[in-house]
Amino acid sequence: MTDSAPLTAPTPMAGKDQPVDWMFAFKFNAASFPGCTDDGTAPAVGTAGIFGGVVEEYKSGHSQQYVYATSANPTLVKGEGCIGATYDDPLGATFAQVYNTPGYHYVLWSDQFYGQPIANLDSPWGHSKGMVVWNQAGEGFVLQVSTPSWPGSGSKEDPRSAGNTLGAIGDDDDIEVSQHFFALKLSKDDLVAVLKALANASVGTDTSQPSIVRNGGPADVVELVNALGIPATQRKEKAPKPPALPGPPACTVAQLSTGVQLLSKPSALHLPPWQLISAELGSISLRVASWWTDPKIYSTEPGVEIDGWPANFRGPGAVAIATDGNWAGTTIGLTGGMGTNYNHAKIGLSTDQTKPLCIFGDMNQQGALRANYAHAGQNMASSQNGRGGTFYVLQNQQLFDSLTQLLKGDTEPTAPPAEEPPSPGPKPPLKQKKSPPAKAKPKSGAASKKTAKKTTKKATKKTAKKSAKKSTKKTTVKKAAKKTAKKAARKQ
Repeated sequence: MTDSAPLTAPTPMAGKDQPVDWMFAFKFNAASFPGCTDDGTAPAVGTAGIFGGVVEEYKSGHSQQYVYATSANPTLVKGEGCIGATYDDPLGATFAQVYNTPGYHYVLWSDQFYGQPIANLDSPWGHSKGMVVWNQAGEGFVLQVSTPSWPGSGSKEDPRSAGNTLGAIGDDDDIEVSQHFFALKLSKDDLVAVLKALANASVGTDTSQPSIVRNGGPADVVELVNALGIPATQRKEKAPKPPALPGPPACTVAQLSTGVQLLSKPSALHLPPWQLISAELGSISLRVASWWTDPKIYSTEPGVEIDGWPANFRGPGAVAIATDGNWAGTTIGLTGGMGTNYNHAKIGLSTDQTKPLCIFGDMNQQGALRANYAHAGQNMASSQNGRGGTFYVLQNQQLFDSLTQLLKGDTEPTAPPAEEPPSPGPKPPLKQKKSPPAKAKPKSGAASKKTAKKTTKKATKKTAKKSAKKSTKKTTVKKAAKKTAKKAARKQ
């Protein structure tokens, strides 16, 4: 772009040509708000996505209905159309200015690219997904996402064969469960802070892949980008390791120009993520919604004992696990699992109304508080404890009030329900219905008569043995009855 006018800084968008400082969106799950409209209508199968790909038949569930808020209008409102699939919705408008405009620099990262363009990366890589975009001056925005396979390319010059439109990405369904998206405007200094946080979190990317990394801009930015992702010496390895971090592992905290705090957990800090964030924010108590499934960390009280918790760290406040929420009277499942009423967004809220903190994270509340916490043999590097991620902390009363209502619902206890011992009593009703093996009932006619005769004979003989008084009068069994009566008399 040296022969043309420099590109203006890309920014988060509230809609087409509506720049804002920040944008947050929550996509509903398919059980609560299916399709893209109030009546549940979804795009027709085969519809082309605006950033590539086609709409598949998502038999497991399809929802692209959403609510969103921005720095201009911080209260959540219901959006229109399919989020991420139009040029007018906040996510689609934010992404389109970059994808459709060659010349911007960017880094996309994910632990779940599904081979397009790089393989999935497990621990000790970060559990983090998103993109950061900037112009030649280093000004732009960061977009944190919870969707496993979107975005997968930053430019139409490097299209992704699986598709790059939310809701039109091959057979990978990012739209069945709830997801979240948070975009934040960045100054050049903010960009540097974000890149350092990404390095500390060991995010998964590859600087040799132009679809996900297009480096450039200020020299210090270029240097920081070159240090991200899979090292050049390990690109052919089946299980590459992230670059080593200098010094002991530490959670980093940066104050950005918008007033938003950015925290970064390194993979080597083997601690439960949301307890760590609570401690870093002054031991504030939190209510958290994430992909909450095995190995589950249950709700915790303030100061809960955690194996390996550094002596120089504050203790965590309470961390409550939200299991469901609500929008306009409709209950929304907020735990993790396979099905339509689950949640993959990662949102934390202060439970102190005087501190309206909204936290958007990369990490789930999965792992351990101590060895053998969720299962035998579990250690403190288990699941999310042993992975890195970033967290954006925004203080805004209106957004806080809206999110508090969205996450209002049931809460998990501080321990799993005790398992009841098996009952020594009768078998369950369903099993009681199963009779011992027996001859099938006669259907009709001769078979029925034949069976009846056999049954009568057996019953008569049995009765005769018990008591001579009950001997049968039927002529066909008189002899047997007399014999039995004599035997019975002798026994008396």
